[in-house]
Amino acid sequence: MNNVASFSEKRREKQLTYERKLLRNLSIDELRKSVLRHMKTVGVGIFGEDGLEEACFDIAIEAYLNGGEYSRFILYGETLEMIKERCYEDRSHFINTLYNFWLYWDYGQKLIEEKPTYEACEIFVNHWWSRGFKEGEQRYKLRLH
Repeated sequence: MNNVASFSEKRREKQLTYERKLLRNLSIDELRKSVLRHMKTVGVGIFGEDGLEEACFDIAIEAYLNGGEYSRFILYGETLEMIKERCYEDRSHFINTLYNFWLYWDYGQKLIEEKPTYEACEIFVNHWWSRGFKEGEQRYKLRLH
């Protein structure tokens, strides 16, 4: 007897396969260098924490995958600005999550300033989203999806 697979299961399976393919182009060394470059001015006294670095890695990977996912809309004739507007809520969620995580690790010691921290988080997330978008766009144009 044939098994009936639901549409949502197939879609999730296809999404996971695409994400695995997209993540092959990403290395931990690149993530580490990016975190040091973008976030070094934020956490003066607390940056040596492993938890902070891992949180930045998590957000960078999520933003990277989100950019790769939204790159498919370039095939439908949308511009980059239209696509960024489409995923505004996702990007702002990543920025706010990373920002709140930095504020949490500050322990109320006021070692970090709020505005430069938010701007650094915004630049960091936008960098990784754009990078994922470019990688995904390349994969779609080369029909590697």
